[in-house]
Amino acid sequence: MQYIYSAMVLYSAGKEITEDAITAILNAAGAEVDAAKVKALVASLEGVDIKEAIANASFAAPAAAAAAAPAAAADAPAAAPAEEEEEKVSEDEAAAGLSALFG
Repeated sequence: MQYIYSAMVLYSAGKEITEDAITAILNAAGAEVDAAKVKALVASLEGVDIKEAIANASFAAPAAAAAAAPAAAADAPAAAPAEEEEEKVSEDEAAAGLSALFG
């Protein structure tokens, strides 16, 4: 999350989101920097209109996902593997975390 937060700091300051800039913020915060993660983040943000992404972010999704998870578990067949259920929760949590960044 610290990588995304550093990108959001750069965005809100009106600065270009580059590998060097993200690395500088993380270093200033005393965090260990994984160059591969920085590179992946910068690559994934290429061509993304952050202002539009923030405007289109669904803030009700985390609450709806949390409410839907127990209902989905109750409807699931008893023979369903536990791994599949755990994986769904992880995806929902990841989506909730990303939505929280844009609010």
